[in-house]
Amino acid sequence: MSLFDGLRRWEPERLHLDIEALRRGQYADKYFVNIARLLSRLAARGYRHGGTHARIDPQGLAVGDARVEMQLFTRRPGRTVVAGLDAALAVLRAATGYWQGERFVATATDLQLWAVEDGEVADYHGDPMQVQPVLRIRGRYRDFAALETVLLGYLTRGSRIATNTYEVLKASRGKPVLFFPARFDLPATQALDGYAYWIGVQRYNHDFAAQVRPFISTDAQGAWWGGRGGGTTAHALIACFLGDTPEAMLQFAAHLPPDIPRIALVDFNNRTAAESLAVAEAMFRRYMELRQAGDEAEARKFVLFGVRLDTAGNLRDESIPLLGEPALDFGVQPRLVVAVREALDHGWRQWQIPEAWRDAAREYAQAVKIVVSGGFGAEKIDRFERLGVPVDFYGVGSWFFRNAGPTLTDFTADVVRVQVRGEWVDMAKVGRRACEHPRWQPLTLPPWED
Repeated sequence: MSLFDGLRRWEPERLHLDIEALRRGQYADKYFVNIARLLSRLAARGYRHGGTHARIDPQGLAVGDARVEMQLFTRRPGRTVVAGLDAALAVLRAATGYWQGERFVATATDLQLWAVEDGEVADYHGDPMQVQPVLRIRGRYRDFAALETVLLGYLTRGSRIATNTYEVLKASRGKPVLFFPARFDLPATQALDGYAYWIGVQRYNHDFAAQVRPFISTDAQGAWWGGRGGGTTAHALIACFLGDTPEAMLQFAAHLPPDIPRIALVDFNNRTAAESLAVAEAMFRRYMELRQAGDEAEARKFVLFGVRLDTAGNLRDESIPLLGEPALDFGVQPRLVVAVREALDHGWRQWQIPEAWRDAAREYAQAVKIVVSGGFGAEKIDRFERLGVPVDFYGVGSWFFRNAGPTLTDFTADVVRVQVRGEWVDMAKVGRRACEHPRWQPLTLPPWED
């Protein structure tokens, strides 16, 4: 569930977890496995605290069965958009417990939990004694010790992408941002990644009273929230047509379903403005021919929704007059976008078309959207918006995975209290303490049945 859908917490089956491997500690940092093993052996021996350097009187604490309070939090300066929390809870539900011979005894129902919902935020202002945990776990430590790695992994990756999504949408002033990072990581991450992107979009809409739509590129990215992948053409298609972008788009429009937006990739020949206009003219001619023939349904297939600029960062497009330092115009840069917009808005006047078509031609060409991609992140998008560059959609790829400096969202966990004779005693390492999140709620996990 999230702040935005009000659904039940997820069932573990939704994540396709390898539950056996989780229970065996195969995804855990080994030191957590070692701790769980040691505590289990101490419990089996009936060991009680026998040291002399404890912070408080151990009162014969049965260390192997120690019950602890753990908090999971990020120390990202500013605001973190939380995602991956439901996945973490599903892991706890499926894999909390211990082995009794070859039988796993599930004990997740014995945990006391406090958690926020996906889509909530955690704020941090630089004081590690004042963090906002997103999850608190109280229970016998050896039952969940080996799960910390996986819990933090879901929270870190999910919150990283949700927060980065939020940041690029702030930079774009709410213009749609297309989610294009699938090719930069393993297929197994796509469901979580796409869900975290969706959470970031919804959080932006919530905070800014906006209605930005999510746009993903693979069906797997929508598996957890019901989205469907979308896309248009690639450079490979134009290569198959020997560099003939207009013909490639005409055939694309003629043979693919009309619900796929007709967006032409126009940088293949490195003359983006001229290519945009050539595609628009070819598509418009076919559109008008079909309308005149009375075939409105077929004509709609030839409405050019947009053009996408994806010029490589080591190229300077031929559309841009050489002025000053040419390196400033490498890749997709403001002057290139302006040149394309100018070509679409005014170039239709040069088309050799019947006079009766001219108003329709103007409306058609000026309605074509501009999509940009290639090296875009929050900083570049913000620069484009401050300059008033006429972009309608931004395509962003690997920047969603950025995790350094202002985008750092790594989560960590601390044991901050230990139960001694029924009392919860502060036991955090120096420099940390037990903290609260103002909006978390207590919850109980349902029983798990294999």
